[in-house]
Amino acid sequence: MATLSRILIYPIKSFDPVDVGEATVLPSGALEHDRQFALYDDQGKWVNGKRTPKVHAIRSKFDLAARRITLQAGDRSASFLLDSDREVLERWLGDYFGQAIQLRENAEAGFPDDTEAPGPTIIGESTLQEVAGWFPGLTVEDARLRFRANLEIEGEEPFWEDRLYGEEGSPVRFRIGSVELAGTNPCARCIVPTRSPSDGQRYPEFGRIFEERRYETLPYWATRSRFDHFYRLAVNTRLPSAAGGVIRVGDEVLLGE
Repeated sequence: MATLSRILIYPIKSFDPVDVGEATVLPSGALEHDRQFALYDDQGKWVNGKRTPKVHAIRSKFDLAARRITLQAGDRSASFLLDSDREVLERWLGDYFGQAIQLRENAEAGFPDDTEAPGPTIIGESTLQEVAGWFPGLTVEDARLRFRANLEIEGEEPFWEDRLYGEEGSPVRFRIGSVELAGTNPCARCIVPTRSPSDGQRYPEFGRIFEERRYETLPYWATRSRFDHFYRLAVNTRLPSAAGGVIRVGDEVLLGE
């Protein structure tokens, strides 16, 4: 039986997660507070892990209720209230990145990479264990922070989540507790998983190793037509309707409407 075993919220895009016991799925499909904030430069472009490995060296802790963030980079650390200290926080980040930074907020939909499937990303715990084993020296926690999925499931074999999408244009409906979601596609990965989540150092030939092993281990239940390349892991989702709800650790994950 597949059950929801972990919920990870990333309040600021590219920063550290918060591990929570339950989360609200908003009408947009996003998890409440997930990627609610994002960093922008003065050209209106994201400042994130795709653009700069400096992001990985920042440690962050969030108090969601108080809307407070504590940041540490090397020997520099400070705490900020996300409302009243916004300008001070932006200056602190600007000093760190060496450019002007603006912190923007979208509480309704967040800042998803895939705007066609803005729901939570989902992956199996056994999948993370399998993938970590492809790379000597990587732990499951390291794999978790590299691939940055929102929801983890337990109780099934590696890559069970590849059942949660079908042919293009044919999303697969499934439930987590009382909330219905639709899996849309296997998530195409960027440069971020190739880097250490603590210091941004590249793992040698990470992409090549990953693609070779993903090809070799692709399960028979995966829809192979969705793999124009094999640097894909976890499943993107959306809401099939505007009805969200609350999901909780321990909820059963069921295929079908």
